[in-house]
Parts: sequence; C-alpha cells; structure tokens
Amino acid sequence: MFPQEQVPLTPSESAARFKYWQYRTIIATMAGYMLFYFLRKNFSLAMPGIESELGVTKTSLGLFLTLHGLVYGLSKFLNGYWSDRMNSRRYMAIGLALCVLVNVAFGFGPVFASLLSGTASGPAFMVALVGVFGVLWVLNGLFQGSGFPPCARLLTHWIPPGELATKMSVWNTSHSIGAGLIVILCGYIMAYGGPGAWRFCFWAPAMIAGAGMIFLLWALRDTPSSVGLPEIPGTEIKGARAGEPVDKQFLRERVFLNPLIWMIGCANFTINLVRFAVLDWGPTLLKESKGVTLDHAGWMVAAFEIAGIIGMLAAGWVTDRYMGGRAPRTCVFCMAGAALFMFLFWILPGTAPAWVLFATLLAAGFCIYGPQALTGVTAANISTKKLAGTSIGFTSLFSYASVIVSGVGMGALAQHFGWYYAYAVIIGVAVAGTLIFMLLWNAKANAYDEVDA
Repeated sequence: MFPQEQVPLTPSESAARFKYWQYRTIIATMAGYMLFYFLRKNFSLAMPGIESELGVTKTSLGLFLTLHGLVYGLSKFLNGYWSDRMNSRRYMAIGLALCVLVNVAFGFGPVFASLLSGTASGPAFMVALVGVFGVLWVLNGLFQGSGFPPCARLLTHWIPPGELATKMSVWNTSHSIGAGLIVILCGYIMAYGGPGAWRFCFWAPAMIAGAGMIFLLWALRDTPSSVGLPEIPGTEIKGARAGEPVDKQFLRERVFLNPLIWMIGCANFTINLVRFAVLDWGPTLLKESKGVTLDHAGWMVAAFEIAGIIGMLAAGWVTDRYMGGRAPRTCVFCMAGAALFMFLFWILPGTAPAWVLFATLLAAGFCIYGPQALTGVTAANISTKKLAGTSIGFTSLFSYASVIVSGVGMGALAQHFGWYYAYAVIIGVAVAGTLIFMLLWNAKANAYDEVDA
C-alpha cells in the first residue's frame, strides 16, 4: 500500500480551514486561561475564612498576595521567553496540572502545619501554618506564569495584526469570566459551607481545572504550519524561519532596549494595581468599608469582572475601528474613566442605595479592563509574533510588581489606618496610568514593516 499524495487545498478551502482553527484556538485558550484564574482568584474569597478560623492576620494574607504576585510576574517573564521556543499546547496543559496540585495541597495546609509543628494550635502551629501557606501560594504563582505566555504566542500566530486588538480583547474576557465565576462559586461556598468551607474554595476549582487540562491537550495546535496551513501573510520576519527563534540582537532591540516596551510596563503597573486591589481585597474591602455581606460582595466583584468583559470588547473594537490599531489612545480615555469612577465609589457612603454602589463599581470595571487587554496587544505588535510571549512576559514584571502595593501594602494600610487611604492610593495610581498612556499616544500600531531578525 503506497501513501496517497496529499491534494493541495484551494485558497477558499485554506481560508475556511484557517478560520476554523483560529476560532478553535481562541475558544480553547480562553477556556484554559479561565481555569488558571479559577486556581488563583479563589484565594480572595477564602481569606475571610482563613483569617477568622485560623487566626491568620490581614498583613500575612497581604504578604501571601504580594509574594504570589512577585513570583508570578517573574515566572510570567521566564515562561514567556521559553514559551516562544516550545510547543504551546503541552506547555499550557502541564502548567495547569501543576496549579491543580498546589491548590489541592493548600486545602490541606493546616494538616501539613500540624505535622511540621507537632501541634494543632499555639504559636508554633501558627508559624508553621503561615510558612506552609506562603510556600504553597508562592509555588502557585510560579506555576501560574505558564498560563498567559503560551496563549499570547498562539494568538499572534493565528490572528493577523489588524484584527488582534478586537479578537484578543474577546479572548481577554477569559480573565473576567474566570474571576467572575470563581468569586460567585466561592462566595456561596463561604456563605453557606459552614466551618472549614475555605478549603473547598481550593478543592472545587482544582477538580474543574483537572478536566480542563485534558481538554487543552485535545483542542490546541501550536501554529498554522503544524496543521498544514500557511503562516499569516505580512507577519514574516526577514532572516527568521517559521519554526525558529529570533537572534539575541533582535530580542534586545525589540524588547529589552525598546523604550515603548518599558513604558507599556510602567502602564501595566498602574492598571494592575487598581485591578488587583479590587479583585484581591474586594470582598474584604466591601464588607468593612461599605457594610456589604460576603455573598453580596462576591456578586459585586463578579459584576466588576462582567463589566470588564464589556469594556474589553468595546476597547478592542474602538481601537481597530477608530484608532487605527493604536491601543494607547483608547487606554487614555479608559484610565481616566477608571480614576473617576473609583473616586465616586470612594466618596459614596455605606448607606448609599445598593444600586448606586453597584453601578459605580461596574463603571470602574468597564474602564480598567480595556487597558488591561490592550497593553498585551500593543506589546505583541511592537515586538512581533516571534517575541509576543517574551514582550508580554517582560511587561508583566511591572504588572505584578504592583502587588507590593496592592497586596501587603493594602493589607497593612487597611489594618493600621483603615480603607480611606487605600482608596486614595488606588485613585492616584489610576491618574498616573492616564498620564503614561498620553505619552504613548503617537506609538505605531505594529512594527512588522520595520524589523528583520
């Protein structure tokens, strides 16, 4: 039996097949990254239970958030570098599996602490418990860094630059869908689960994500060429073959020595400080500064995320339709809006009608998530698809450096001075982000017409 000669696809067949794989890749990576969020944004809803049942302080909880974020930022950068050189499908699935294992172990944290300290209570147990929780959440941050970079690489290989803002904004809704669903799920677990319910904030998402890992392996393929399709026209890098990484000089010029990439990184710092402050401290902040119950707080933080979905879609569409792909221009208006609505939310009293609090927080979420999505688009288009994972990973170092302020900084500030000053920091940082994006107003939409490897 001789192998049959493969019949070349007609242009229309090739286009249809490419579109199928493009949408399949977008949907699969959205689902996969949503599950990464299941395994890291569950912590914020478990925090009140960990504090009340185990006696872990707000400062310690904030320290866990800070260490997790710092390690995640560094891991995202390192994983970005390596994911540009490896098979993204396997890379993402293995990373998700490691996060599942850490979350399962976190639920058994008191058991590990008892074994280490030889007691189930007292100072020695508390030291061991804080140590166990800290190590496990740092490991989670380390493994979480394997989620976004392979997605960035996949998307820039399957989506043309002129469509990237719109379609990557659609993809970026996975952040909000994942975070929104998990705060609702864990909000109900905490509200009705009784003593020890915080453990199921880790175990339940881990079970769901375990099934998702199998789905990723089935659904994803690495590049168009891996399924017999041509690469996207107009995205070729002179001197670089489709399956090979670019040289070190190109890496330095397009990422590490590129002032635009550094400015995007600084903007990311401001965006994520505002975003993480609401996501990580939202339930506690709403409960203590506005008198909102935890189950209602879960819905409000979820609504912040849902509004973010609409904001991301609108920002991506506006960028491609009216801004010529120049995402920083859209971000100027978004960050200014985020600063305004966070200020309005700050000055509203706890006795204000619930719908007013709800609507104001929704408006802030609508505004902040556009820039969160578009900075990745900007970094990818400036560095090209060959370095999308590396550039986004590098700018993410700045993003997750923000957890020094949004994590332990906010925890200590709230514990010693109250939430009044925490709000002031959030608003001031949003204003700073607006100014940075104004400096990027004239940045080009993409760099494919000016680079070679």
